[in-house]
Amino acid sequence: MIEIKKQVSLAPYTSWLIGGPADFLCFPTSVEELKWAWLWALEKNLPVSWLGGGTNVLISDLGIRGLTIGLRKFSDLAVTTDQDQIYINCLSGTAKSEILKVFLKHQLPPALFLAGLPGDVGGGIVMNAGVAENFSPKEFGEIVKSFAVLNHDGTQFIETVFKHHDLNWQYRHCFGWQPGLITSVQLQWSLRKDPQILDKVRLANKTRLSRQPLDKPSCGSVFVNPVGHKAAQLIESCGLKGIRIGNAEVSTKHANFIVNLGDATATDTWNLMMKVKKTVLDQKAIELTTEVVRLGDWSSLLS
Repeated sequence: MIEIKKQVSLAPYTSWLIGGPADFLCFPTSVEELKWAWLWALEKNLPVSWLGGGTNVLISDLGIRGLTIGLRKFSDLAVTTDQDQIYINCLSGTAKSEILKVFLKHQLPPALFLAGLPGDVGGGIVMNAGVAENFSPKEFGEIVKSFAVLNHDGTQFIETVFKHHDLNWQYRHCFGWQPGLITSVQLQWSLRKDPQILDKVRLANKTRLSRQPLDKPSCGSVFVNPVGHKAAQLIESCGLKGIRIGNAEVSTKHANFIVNLGDATATDTWNLMMKVKKTVLDQKAIELTTEVVRLGDWSSLLS
């Protein structure tokens, strides 16, 4: 049994530092605790929402109804190797930064793209997280061997294991495993070392720090790069750098970042995203799509 808290602000659990309260909130540390919380909500006819690393979500100012199950404590990691491969077995709430440490310790190439990714492993799979740079590997799907998904059919829990080739990996998406919650993951990569990997990671981090507003709360890149284009370049060319709605601002440092200047609301942030999208469509005839997932009660906030 784990503690379930009432009326807890969710803003501190998101990278944007934006969001209203959860009716109920808990943080399981194991599959058993997760199942217990899920059943608790089902027995009370409450909806269940999942909150991972909070780096790709915008939570409504009105919060989330029912039970929110946070995964930031749903973390565990074990490493094994054979003659030429490394395997990392972890829970889906494990931070990508913990995976990065493993690859750095063994001087392996995945450390380079992981250094640019916030959030947790489960989120990395859901959106096939990656970087724009021409690294190898550069997307999460390239290092995933398999993962388990937990679902409840109304009478019992069902766990299904998916292997890499069972899935449809696309740019910023992974299809073929839904519905359910990713619980455990096995990552795999060759043990072929890159002795320069630490220097490469340091240089990449220095470059990102100079180009991205990492000193302000954001969700990272807001829009997916359209085929043949860079979202940031499109937004900047429309003169949108620095525009604001409330305390939500299109970053003056990187146009594909919307930053929270302090007490920005979810409504203002979403409206700013839609303004950017409409402006780019009107001026460039290119429709931007967002990587951001809205959570919670938005019904009365937006027209």
